[in-house]
Order: sequence, then structure tokens, then C-alpha cells
Amino acid sequence: MKSTKTGLSDPAVSDLGAIGFALAGFTFWVLADTCIKLVGQSGLPPYEMVAFLGLSMAIFLSLYAISRKQIHVLQPKRLDRQLTRACLDMGNNVCVVIALRHLTLTLFYILVFTAPMVIALLSAVFLREGLPLRKGLAIVIGFAGVVVAVNPFGSAREGDWIGFAACMVCVACFSVNMVWSRVLTRTEHPESLTFFSGVVTAAAGFALMLLIHREPLTARLLLGLFAMGLFCALGTLCFYIAVKHTSAANVSQYHYTQLITGTLLSYLIWHNKPGVFVVMGGALIFASGLYIAVAARDVVPLTEGN
Repeated sequence: MKSTKTGLSDPAVSDLGAIGFALAGFTFWVLADTCIKLVGQSGLPPYEMVAFLGLSMAIFLSLYAISRKQIHVLQPKRLDRQLTRACLDMGNNVCVVIALRHLTLTLFYILVFTAPMVIALLSAVFLREGLPLRKGLAIVIGFAGVVVAVNPFGSAREGDWIGFAACMVCVACFSVNMVWSRVLTRTEHPESLTFFSGVVTAAAGFALMLLIHREPLTARLLLGLFAMGLFCALGTLCFYIAVKHTSAANVSQYHYTQLITGTLLSYLIWHNKPGVFVVMGGALIFASGLYIAVAARDVVPLTEGN
């Protein structure tokens, strides 16, 4: 395995820049999730919400490309690969909408923190980034933390099984999407990945609105929907830029910043305080993810020719 530069003159600067984009991306996603939970309380169907999410993402990315006079970067180079990734992204968005209706924001983020563990497994298989025994043990501990946080045999759960199931599907889609994006960013522009995902999501969502049912929208709901799309577009763009310059496992460690911002917003808006089992399970998941993050620092990004 040979190391190569990632587009900047100093690899250390490139890693620092990737960290900055990862932090920004995950923070924007917290704001998007908060908007999703707020708008979701109105009872809008999930497909209607993701339709406007995809539309607003496509609009914002188009304006961004036009302002830079780089509209050509939105064109996909491998349509089949981008379509597969866009479907994963759409499935992730639908499950996020469903999960946030049934879980507190804090528990939602604790459960999605299993994504770095799944990503580490997928990266070991498909990207050949390695999975030593200690990292495997950390993954087992992390999944044990999920059981503690969910507290399946207790009566003081902070969610229901619909939310838990939706969250697990969300983790699966996100994890596969993240590893797949690591491959795609070798040939595709980050703007193209985000834009195409928005177009596919919008097309599918509006088709379902025509075929099944749509709820009327107020000005306040429209504002929330487009704010949700703006934050999601910014977060997704930052994420793709980050994975373009470092390993998928390395980027995933900054998922944990969402717990701080998510818990803070959950308390300020809904006055939710995490229970004992959520805190204990979260601690196990955090410790597992922290070890995986430290182990991932030495992973060198691959080039297309590797």
C-alpha cells in the first residue's frame, strides 16, 4: 500500500482540513435533524418531508455551483454508481424522519453512533483497512452498549421499537453509503454526489405524493422544510469533502460531536434529559468508538489506482 498526497501540498494540512469539514458536516446534520424532528411533529408523511428535503438540497447545490461558475461539476460521471448511492441516501433520510418521531434526539444519536463500528467492519472487508483483534473487541463492546441504551427489558425506555428499527436501518444505509462514497469521491465531485442524491430523493418523494397522499403546507412548515434542506445540503457537502481527503473510518470518529450538540438542543427545545441506561450505554459506545478512532488515525487514504 503506497501513500499519496490528497490534493494539498502538505498531507498534515489535508488531514486537518478534512477534520474541519467533518466537524462542520456533523454539526450541520444535527441542525437538519432538529428541523426534521420539529417539522415531523406536524404529522407530514415521511415521503413528503424527504421530497422537499431533496428538492431544497438540489436547489441549494445548483445555486452554489452557479455562483462558482462550475455547473459542470454537478454532472455524474458514473450514473449507475451514483443511483445506487442516492437510493441508500434516500433510505437513510426516510428512516431518520421515522426514527426522530419515536426517539429522543439524545437516544437517536447514541444509536447512530454504532455507525463507526459498522463502517470499521465494512472498511476492513471492502477497503482493506484492517480489523485487528482489539478493534474487533471494541466493536463487540460498542454493540453491547446499544443493548444497554435501548434497555429492551425495562419500562423506562426513551423510545419504541418502531424508532429503534428505523434507526438501525438508518445506520446500515449510512454506513454502506459512507464506505461507498469513499470509492466514489475518487472520480466524482462532492457537489455531484450531493446534487444527484437530492434529485433522486425529490423525484421519488413527489411521485409518492401524487400517487398516495399529500398534506397541505403552511408558510411555517415550508420554512422548516427548506431550512432542513439547507442544513442537510451543507452537512452532506462537508462530509463528502472530508471523505475525499481521509479514510472513511477516520471521518466517522467525529460523529460523536453530535451527542453534545444534539443533547443540548434536545434539552433546550424539548427539555429531555437522558436516563441512566442511556448514559451507561452511551458511555460504552463512546469508549468503543474512541478506540476505533484512535486506531484509524494511521490509516492512509488509497488512490484510485490502488
